[in-house]
Amino acid sequence: MEGCSGIESWSTKGDRLRRFVNRTEAGEKLARAVMALGLSRPVVLALPRGGVPVAAPVATRLQAPLDLMMVRKIGVPVQPELAAGAVVKGVTTQTVWNRDVLDMLGLDRADLASQVESQLAVIDERRQTYLQGRPPTNLKDHDVVLVDDGIATGATARAALKALRHHAPASVTLATPVAPSSSAIDFGDLVDQFLCLVSPTPFHAVGQGYVDFRQTSDNEVIKCLRNAARQMELGVRE
Repeated sequence: MEGCSGIESWSTKGDRLRRFVNRTEAGEKLARAVMALGLSRPVVLALPRGGVPVAAPVATRLQAPLDLMMVRKIGVPVQPELAAGAVVKGVTTQTVWNRDVLDMLGLDRADLASQVESQLAVIDERRQTYLQGRPPTNLKDHDVVLVDDGIATGATARAALKALRHHAPASVTLATPVAPSSSAIDFGDLVDQFLCLVSPTPFHAVGQGYVDFRQTSDNEVIKCLRNAARQMELGVRE
């Protein structure tokens, strides 16, 4: 897949520092960029939890369904926040590994097998909590927009994008407010379009792009999904 575009570089130093107030503001700005693509049959998928309040304004602007791509990071034993990989459960289970991290710590996949099983169980539990039995949205022949609040190592997004292949979408767009400047190249083999609003240089963490980057709660996720489902229902009735 080709056609990656949309990265704007900026510096974290001095007056050139640019940050979003919160995820909702980032989503509203991202929505305008996605609208410019002119997608004909869009479906918006959010990476929970932080990607949901970013994706909600995108789905609203596109008048598209909002669903979840359930992916869980596989953290290393000594530092759970450091991603050794990610796992996604969809039509098939996909696991993507961060080879650099594994090599740095002298780990192999077998060392993290229990982590994978644990995260798959969390995916099942959280999908039920967030969607309360609602079946997954059909993605076949639709223009899928995968949204997250930011990209760091890229392991989570890469696992999600690989899993999307099995749903036979018409196109795949990866859209995020914040990512390293290398992301367009990193994901070029997996997407038709890559959209990013800001790319801090040097890049250290997604939180660089936000004033308020507090953790998204389960209740906020549920509220966003309910509102999106209600808006789609009203749109169909009209």
